[in-house]
Amino acid sequence: MDAAVLRKLGEPPRCEQFPEPIAGEGEVIVEVQAASLKPIDKQLAGGSHYASPRELPVVCGSDGVGRLSDGQRVFFGGPRAPYGAMAQRTVVRRAFSFPVPEGVDDETAAALPNPGVSAWLSLAFRAELAPGENVLILGATGVTGKLAVRIAKLLGAGRVVAAGRNRQILSTLHQFGADAVIQLDAPAKELGEAFVREAGDSGFQIVIDYVWGPPIEAFLAAITKKEFAVITSEVRLVQVGESAGPTISLAAATLRSTALTILGTAGIPPRDILTDALQQVMAHAASGELHIETERIPLVDIENAWQRDQQGHRFVVTP
Repeated sequence: MDAAVLRKLGEPPRCEQFPEPIAGEGEVIVEVQAASLKPIDKQLAGGSHYASPRELPVVCGSDGVGRLSDGQRVFFGGPRAPYGAMAQRTVVRRAFSFPVPEGVDDETAAALPNPGVSAWLSLAFRAELAPGENVLILGATGVTGKLAVRIAKLLGAGRVVAAGRNRQILSTLHQFGADAVIQLDAPAKELGEAFVREAGDSGFQIVIDYVWGPPIEAFLAAITKKEFAVITSEVRLVQVGESAGPTISLAAATLRSTALTILGTAGIPPRDILTDALQQVMAHAASGELHIETERIPLVDIENAWQRDQQGHRFVVTP
C-alpha cells in the first residue's frame, strides 16, 4: 500500500510502498480517507517530541478519518506503530475509533478534532470555564487558538480577548467571537499596558497560553500587584504550547500578590471526558458553529507539503 514513510528522523517522509497492516485482538483495520498534518506530526518525525519513534521506518500521521470493514465512518487516533494515519490503510484499537456525524465532511472530520478537542479540553476540563468568566487567549492566530476563541464563546465566556502575532489573522478574530484583540509582538511595556487595559476592573479568570516565553512574562508582570490588595478573583492559566519560547522567568512576588494557578494540559484525559469533548466538537461542526480552513494534499505530494508553512489552516492528506 502507499504510505508516508519516515526513514530518518529530521527528514520529511516520502510516499512509498509499505506492508499491509494486520489487525490483532481488539484492533480494527481502517480504510483511510483523510489525515491532517499537524505540528505534533512534525515534532514526532523530527525527533524533538518525547514520543518520537525509536525504531524506523514508520508511517507518519497520528489520527484521521476513514471507514471500517462494515462501512462505518470513524475518526481514529493512535495507530499501532509502525503504522500511521497517512496511508491507504492503518490499524488502531477499536476503542480509539469514534463515529463521525453525517453532516461533517471528511476533510473537516480529519482536521478539526485534534485542535478542536485540545481547545475544548483546555477551556472546559482544565480551566473549568464557568458562564460569564473572562478569557484571554495567548496565541489566538494559530489554528488551535482561533478555535479556542470560538469555543470559549460557545461555552458561555463573558468576554474573550484574543492576542496573537499575525496581524492579518488577528484582524479577523472578531468574527470568531473575540471582543478585543492584542498585538502580541508589541514591546513588553506596551504589551503589559494592553493586558491591563483589556483586563479592566473584572480581570481575566482564564488564560489559555499557546506561546509561553516573553509574552507570558509580560502578562505575569502586568498582573503582579505593587501593593497589598484584596483579591476578587482567581486567574487560572492553562499552559498548552511554547511557540514563543520554552522557558520563562517567574518572580516570586507574582505568586504571592495574585491568586494565580498555573495548570498544564495534563496529557490524555479519561476516556469519557475525551469522548464527550470529541462529540461536542463534532456536533458544533455539523451545525456550522465550528469551522476549520483546510487544504487537500495528495499523499504522493507529502514530501513537498511537509516542508511548506500552514499559516492559519491545516493540510489534509488524502490517499
